Amino acid sequence: MSNFQLTYKQYGEHSILVEWPSKIDKKTIDDVIFFKEKLERSLFKDIIEIKSAYNSILISYVITIDNIYNKISMLKDIYSSEINILSKPSTLWKIPVCYDNKFALDLDEISLEKKISKQDIIALHSEAIYTIFFIGFLPGFLYLGGLNDTISFPRKSNPRLHIDKGSVAIGGKQTGVYPCKSPGGWNIIGNSPINFFDIAKSPPCFAKPGDKIQFYPITLKMHSDITTLVNAGVFQIESEVLHG
Repeated sequence: MSNFQLTYKQYGEHSILVEWPSKIDKKTIDDVIFFKEKLERSLFKDIIEIKSAYNSILISYVITIDNIYNKISMLKDIYSSEINILSKPSTLWKIPVCYDNKFALDLDEISLEKKISKQDIIALHSEAIYTIFFIGFLPGFLYLGGLNDTISFPRKSNPRLHIDKGSVAIGGKQTGVYPCKSPGGWNIIGNSPINFFDIAKSPPCFAKPGDKIQFYPITLKMHSDITTLVNAGVFQIESEVLHG
């Protein structure tokens, strides 16, 4: 694990916020996930929840924090400790996306502004392997890092009030999929027919931070066929376990 210069501060009466330098990259998220795993392995009975984001971890305790300095000192010791954690395998999830004009509401605009053909945008978007930095904004919304800089595109200045479930989008240097109907300011380039969040399943989201995502193009007919299988509860997402 790399030793970043972390900051620790109280966050309300029951929590401590640990922050890494505000840079979104794989090295940082790997360190965040590793520290989170160390905390989970330490089995503190007074910790009830540990949430991670791009460059932070929020640690919540059962009772009010009386001595913040003692708590921070313990966290620092854990971060710098040599706790042996076996490398956990991650999963590469292969996600079908239809980039047809029916769904790709902003693909023409990106193509014109970037002076890149729509076919090239689709190729660049689907050939990359993305890392899930964290899950947030909406249940099952995967924040994905690894977008090719060539197709990065600013978020909209006027967000849409209604975005369809499954909309695949680009927002700045990231890409992601809206897991349900919602407002949003990212640029829509396609649609995936699968469920990214299902409250009836355990866990409700199939992926976790540190996993990988790769999109693959499908036709309108395939989108319709997969939707039918998803609604019947029989569609299986293609995946493979990655070691190391």
